[in-house]
Amino acid sequence: MTDVTIAIIGAGFSGLGAAIKLQQNGFEDFVILDRGSDFGGTWRDNTYPGAACDVPSHLYSYSFAPNPNWSRSFSQQPEIHQYINDVAETYDIRSRTRFGVEVRDARWDDTSQRWTIDTDAGEYTAKYLVGAVGPLCEPNLPDIKGINEFGGEIFHSARWNHDYDLTGKRVAVIGTGASAIQIIPGIADKVGHLDVYQRTAPWVLPRADRPYTGLEHWAFKNIPGYQKLCRLGIYSAHELVSFGLTYAPDVLKPAVRAGKANIARAISDRTLREKVTPTFKPGCKRILLSNLYYPALAQDNVEVVTDGISHVTETGIVTVDGEEREVDAIVVATGFHVTDSPTFEHIVGRGGRSLAETWQSAGMKAYKGSTVHGFPNMFLMIGPATGLGHTSMVYMIESQLNYLVDELKKIRSQSISTIDVKADVQDSYNASIQKTLRRSVWIAGGCSSWYKDADGNVTTVWPGFTFRFRNSLRTFDTDAYTITREREEISA
Repeated sequence: MTDVTIAIIGAGFSGLGAAIKLQQNGFEDFVILDRGSDFGGTWRDNTYPGAACDVPSHLYSYSFAPNPNWSRSFSQQPEIHQYINDVAETYDIRSRTRFGVEVRDARWDDTSQRWTIDTDAGEYTAKYLVGAVGPLCEPNLPDIKGINEFGGEIFHSARWNHDYDLTGKRVAVIGTGASAIQIIPGIADKVGHLDVYQRTAPWVLPRADRPYTGLEHWAFKNIPGYQKLCRLGIYSAHELVSFGLTYAPDVLKPAVRAGKANIARAISDRTLREKVTPTFKPGCKRILLSNLYYPALAQDNVEVVTDGISHVTETGIVTVDGEEREVDAIVVATGFHVTDSPTFEHIVGRGGRSLAETWQSAGMKAYKGSTVHGFPNMFLMIGPATGLGHTSMVYMIESQLNYLVDELKKIRSQSISTIDVKADVQDSYNASIQKTLRRSVWIAGGCSSWYKDADGNVTTVWPGFTFRFRNSLRTFDTDAYTITREREEISA
């Protein structure tokens, strides 16, 4: 058994960021546990053709670790993955990380007032648990009859099989979300025929992507504050979008015009245009960015299928109209378990209740996206109501890290043994969020999305401006928590 003060589960942006901030503030006794082979999380696991970020490079990086060497305004997966690992090396976090370790269970013990963490590499105990697994880590496989009987090649976008050559093959892509709109242009020229199964047409806007010039790279490296100013400008422009998403969806009408113009530029066939034109307001589902998606759909070897899937046979996919389309390979691009992650079943708090049980009965709630009543000394990264539809999650992660560090400082200075957010505080906080969401595009936009849970409640996204979130997490509010203090030693 290995005993540490702080155990961090996950080595992506949030887990690595937590480790760096802990180290910088004098918290040395921690370990990161991750099932992968290196840092990166979703940017390590998603290696499909065309994988890239839809947030500009300068904003999708740590503010404390700017990268003047970004090759493009929007970075691709290999470059982001390398950046995360470079940052880990700079801050010497690898020596504190255990890779190839699968966390099977994490349980709070009220007697010892510690977390017991069961892994396939032995048991760990920790006074504090930081859950940094991220919402995009567990692939969501579609519940389609017969899919397990398919005789060809099948894999999820987040588990891409690079050993299988798609050249000349008949391929089906199920889904038209963020991953799919990058995969489809990445394979359309290579495959013999491509069927794209679309349930709902997304809004896809032009992507202002370009390589950085030599002069820009020189400026990033040599002009003090220039890269920080670029980051601030990008952040400010993106914040304007949040007003429309939360308070006035009609403000986003220019996005409708831009999206339809993006379709018209690439697709001349009227029937296909109608198929790929969204019927809901922009932002209700995630707004996507691509200059290549619609041209790929317009290719002669690509067919967009809008009829629902009935079942899968050994040789192909049958739609509800009875037509079977034979394929050699199926690429499943149906996203991730966000509101129903299997991880929730394996984090167990007071009374033996798991996160899954707690959220199933009371709804997916946390306080400031970070702490959950009944789970003492646990801190969630990218928890409920922290997701975004308009800007960088790294900004939200760093906001949470401010809160985490201040929490641990106060715990240390005030000799606190356990903290547990009060139930009424958590309920009041979430009621306020739901009130803000009433006019939002996620409620009134006319779509269903992964932003909502099984009951139709929007539990994943933060409504409004992100600087409001950061301001609310600048200091740890001890009054919001039930605390116990360490017993004083009694001298004989």
